[in-house]
Amino acid sequence: EHTVTEVVTGIDIVQAQILIEEGKSLAEATGVASQAEVKLNGHALQCRVTTEDPLNNFIPDYGRLTAYRSATGNGIRLDGGTAYAGSVITRYYDSLLVKVTAHAQTPEKAIARMDRALREFRIRGVATNIEFVINLLKHPTFLDNTYTTKFIDTTPDLFNFKRRKDRATKILTYIADITVNGHPETAGRPKPAAEVRAPKPPALKAEPAMGTRNLLEQQGPQAAADWMKAQTKVLITDTTMRDGHQSLLATRMRSVDMIRVAPSYAANLPQLFSVECWGGATFDVAYRFLQECPWQRLRELRAAMPNLMTQMLLRASNGVGYTNYPDNVVQAFVAQAALTGVDVFRVFDSLNWVENMRVAMDAVIGAGKVCEGTICYTGDLLDPARPKYDLKYYVAMGLELKAAGAHVLGLKDMAGLLKPAAARVLVKALKQEVGLPIHFHTHDTSGAGAATILAACDAGVDAVDAAMDAFSGGTSQPCLGSIVEALKNTERDTGLDMTAIRELSNYWEKVRAQYAAFESGLPAPASEVYLHEMPGGQFTNLKAQARSLGLEDRWHEVAQTYADVNQMFGDIVKVTPSSKVVGDMALMMVAQNLTRAQVEDPGVEVAFPESVVDMLKGNLGQPPGGWPEGILNKVLKGEAPATERPGLNLPAVDLEAVRQKVTEELRLGDEEAEGETVDDEDLNGYLMYPKVFMDYRDRHRMYGPVRVLPTLTFFYGMNPGDE
Repeated sequence: EHTVTEVVTGIDIVQAQILIEEGKSLAEATGVASQAEVKLNGHALQCRVTTEDPLNNFIPDYGRLTAYRSATGNGIRLDGGTAYAGSVITRYYDSLLVKVTAHAQTPEKAIARMDRALREFRIRGVATNIEFVINLLKHPTFLDNTYTTKFIDTTPDLFNFKRRKDRATKILTYIADITVNGHPETAGRPKPAAEVRAPKPPALKAEPAMGTRNLLEQQGPQAAADWMKAQTKVLITDTTMRDGHQSLLATRMRSVDMIRVAPSYAANLPQLFSVECWGGATFDVAYRFLQECPWQRLRELRAAMPNLMTQMLLRASNGVGYTNYPDNVVQAFVAQAALTGVDVFRVFDSLNWVENMRVAMDAVIGAGKVCEGTICYTGDLLDPARPKYDLKYYVAMGLELKAAGAHVLGLKDMAGLLKPAAARVLVKALKQEVGLPIHFHTHDTSGAGAATILAACDAGVDAVDAAMDAFSGGTSQPCLGSIVEALKNTERDTGLDMTAIRELSNYWEKVRAQYAAFESGLPAPASEVYLHEMPGGQFTNLKAQARSLGLEDRWHEVAQTYADVNQMFGDIVKVTPSSKVVGDMALMMVAQNLTRAQVEDPGVEVAFPESVVDMLKGNLGQPPGGWPEGILNKVLKGEAPATERPGLNLPAVDLEAVRQKVTEELRLGDEEAEGETVDDEDLNGYLMYPKVFMDYRDRHRMYGPVRVLPTLTFFYGMNPGDE
């Protein structure tokens, strides 16, 4: 090839031919007096980049080049044609796009330089031979010069390569789509202020100091629980990355905003007990609405906070879903969550049925992680008119959880119903009677959450949940900074650095400003929570559902109906997924203008939501005292409900058969997915939410890894002048 000769001799052969045609002598045309004086400098090789498709018998492809970027750098020469982004490659002309010549002082360096150059190419819209040539360049037979003219025919390995994923073009397609058409999640909702910009996390003050995760890793979960119980100071869990935004922003916070600040937590607040950052509604919302993988979020947060325990909310046999799963599915999910990065598992049952929690708790204990067996608080402990959930009930459940192997006793006040006086009584009794360290979680919907936390601290609680100031209050947790200040200079002083807290809160304040479209709309505390008893994490999501049904202006009717439905079901514990069932029924009744009396009247025909039927069949478990007979008979129409643990009657899933099935579905009609396998994280995601997972993969195939986009660009696209 003349390009190879030219780079190693320094003679422009094409120019020399023209000069000779013009009458110049050979010496004049080449600048070299004789053949003997032609000197070779180094080594070179040429590769032709073409639209010939190696996977289609090298038949030339044709179409429009949607992207074209060539290589450059020292020792690389390009002899190109007319290829450029937007150009059309036809079937009627040469398939050559460009000749690439690499020059270096040794053959090995020339080959390496060529390999690097070919990897720099980005050609989209048509098939090319680049990956085939890259395989050829690194093949041992090519490198040791033993190849023959039959090399390609006898070396099928050359054709084993993945097609380029074209991620940049896909992301650009997404940006264009959102810029032109808008995001369905933000349509018609308030927009962030014009001056809002991507936030910057606080600077790291030091290398991450030893923290609770180091203790867990070195000595195990029981040692971590014993250390927890031995502390005089109140330990703090920050909920901003999970329940904070789940309660205030309908769970819409994206991974990029969490991962960016995670190193600041590790370096600046190593004294935290844990960071709640996974589980609950965040799992399916990541797939469903944010187009990102929840497992990847966990992996990256785990890596960024090596000294802090990560914490998740696990719905026992419901996993992170809304139904009961077979035991082996729950066990596989817990094992994978532990492997990917969860340290503390807060395990609860939506009806406070310990029997339904045992499989999940055993799986956590088997994985060597901290098992926080959890009591869900409801009702009013000090109200004699509601004796169903009295002190005896809560102590008995605490003892059951201790017997089941819990390292820590969680007290989950998901609606913020626990009042200060009741907190003193309950925490004191649990400390004395059960003896496990107690981790208290509440919501500030009523405005009294901080008072309840301080009362619990007076009664000896070991750890409490709070959200960073900017993500606190309302349906979220009480203000972390204020709790730290309130306990300062007391025997229960948390020891946390207020400067670090304020700096982190400043970051979160700027993050929250980007999510104006998802604000809960609760501008002030609401004592109404003592009426409807709605979990803080459900509040914004149920409001969004009401809005989608055109019931936003009838919200107070929805709240009252929610309370009526709870009593109709026998005054149950309301937390996902049981709270979702109550919400589904309430929305249906308001939409159809049905009263509780009408629903309970045997003479009035009612089409109950599927979730209601499923719950009363016993598929979520059993509430204390069972279901009211009247509503049970009307919903099930005489069918006998199941009273055993649902998992007992669910056959085990053949995990490898499911993996194979999903792999085949993903590969179907997708050239990019050829050779792709379904790893354990993806498998567990599919087992929790089959349709949601597959829809996510379809969108990922279309738009690529949009998780890397800034939040404002993800939700609102780009404006002129944006970069």
